Amino acid sequence: MASSLDLEREIETQNALFNELRLSGSDPAGLEEVKKKLGELKRSLGQAKAKTAADGSAASGSKDAAAKKKGRILLKTPKGTRDYGPAEMFCREYVERIVKDCFTTYGGSCLDTPVFERKEILAGKYGEDAKLIFDLMDQGGEQLSLRYDHTVPLARYLSMMGGTNTQSKLWQVGKVYRRDNPVMSKGRMREFSQADFDISGTWDPMIPDAEIISLVCTILSKLDVGEFTIKINHRKILDGIFEVCGVPSEKIRTISSAVDKLDKLPWADVKKEMTEEKGLDPSVADKIGEYVKHKGGPELLDQLLADPALSANPSAKQGLEDMSLLFTYLSAYNVINRLSFDMSLARGLDYYTGIIYEAIVEASAPPGFKANPPVDPSSAPSPAPKKKASKKVKNEDGEEEEEVDESQVGVGSIAAGGRYDGLVGMFSAAAAGDSKPKGSVPCIGISIGLDRIFAIIWPKWVEKGKRSKETMVYVMAAGDGLIVERMKLVKELRDEGIKVDFLAKKKPKLPVQFAAGERDEVPFAIILGENEIKEGYVMVKQQKWEMIDGKKVKILAEGDEKGEKVDRGQLVQWLRTTRTWKEWEDGKL
Repeated sequence: MASSLDLEREIETQNALFNELRLSGSDPAGLEEVKKKLGELKRSLGQAKAKTAADGSAASGSKDAAAKKKGRILLKTPKGTRDYGPAEMFCREYVERIVKDCFTTYGGSCLDTPVFERKEILAGKYGEDAKLIFDLMDQGGEQLSLRYDHTVPLARYLSMMGGTNTQSKLWQVGKVYRRDNPVMSKGRMREFSQADFDISGTWDPMIPDAEIISLVCTILSKLDVGEFTIKINHRKILDGIFEVCGVPSEKIRTISSAVDKLDKLPWADVKKEMTEEKGLDPSVADKIGEYVKHKGGPELLDQLLADPALSANPSAKQGLEDMSLLFTYLSAYNVINRLSFDMSLARGLDYYTGIIYEAIVEASAPPGFKANPPVDPSSAPSPAPKKKASKKVKNEDGEEEEEVDESQVGVGSIAAGGRYDGLVGMFSAAAAGDSKPKGSVPCIGISIGLDRIFAIIWPKWVEKGKRSKETMVYVMAAGDGLIVERMKLVKELRDEGIKVDFLAKKKPKLPVQFAAGERDEVPFAIILGENEIKEGYVMVKQQKWEMIDGKKVKILAEGDEKGEKVDRGQLVQWLRTTRTWKEWEDGKL
């Protein structure tokens, strides 16, 4: 009989497998088989413990021996993280290339900051989400935390630069970390990639803001995310509304967080949170509801400008003037049709001071719930889909958290950001020991969730049968293998910037070489032989793969089965002038 220690480890492994299969909606028969085995292991563990108690001192010696035995490890990634295979990484790198190309097109320069910061740098910047920050063990006297986003590290960097870099466009692409309850299939994870673009410094009003919104529209138009909407609001308008409605100043941030949930919850639930959990007077909540249910376009701006209460509030008045100017600029960028002026958008982070926005697609919302449904201002929003019964499970730290049904969760916003004019000055003041900032570097930025975009694009990528490698040429040899000649040709082509590979065998059979090239769907097979080498030519066979009835099928692109005879000295030029090569460069292959 296995030892108690071994059985406990087997039960742990089987438990993890059972949970993974259950959450992924696996075949019921397979799930039942795993459950049955789990029950058998638990019964065996009970028998082993009973035997240990009966054997007394003998069992004690056995336990010592088992403890000395090297324990097995559970081979899995930490919760909220995952591996990406070569095919998935090819798709992710495609997304990153488009994003980075747009960043540089808009005049951006690259920045890189550490994945962890001093804990005091991140503290007090994220409102209620501060509980999601990953703290690290004390390292050499420093209390450290993994970065939550790229925005706060950027502000710290600008402050360290002493405010001398007053006008800049900076971008970062890298991993960030949040101790969230993950929904892996929708790109909501604990370790994920964000791409940020930020404009800092003093510029004429609303020009950088328009640049950022134009940028995100350009990126999302180039990516295959489907129809998208940019929801936009202004913190000063929202703060003005709260003041007009009578929200105490100390409750504004927490009420903002509640209002921000209006796209996911019916008004009744949002009101309940504001009154019962946040302690807001119900009459004040009703007044807020009359404003935050509104959404629309420039016509909504005219409606708000006509509101005497808002026009009399300095904060709201400034926000409305900013929005009016912004709409003028966004019309020039021809992206006004992508906007939804949404009064419920609040963005819960503490550092926003002006324009705020987020990009959504149909997949952003849970199944059966539109991402940006029209709302009649006189009524409550359409109710969100009813949640299935959920239960609490213990995480790896022994804390209870809600078990998530991934099939009922949307991707969420795929990009978001806003203006944060006080963050750099806050760091500068804290470094100088001042209670209030003496100066500021105005900033505005956008964060693009690369994993959420990948979650949308990857199924389409698979459906279209996209390639997973950039290798364009596979060099082969008939007869004796010609390993040295193959290496020489590979070197020649690589020196010309052509991505090329060959089979690392001295005398491989030709069918084996073709099979190796076809696994990577390489479009050009170049075949060498003794006669070809002597006469200075090669045989080139063009091939490509198409999706037919849901399956990848190889077809010849040009020529016949034997291929085409090409002069070796003209090979590079010939390759680059073929239709196959041009289609690859155009992204059609």
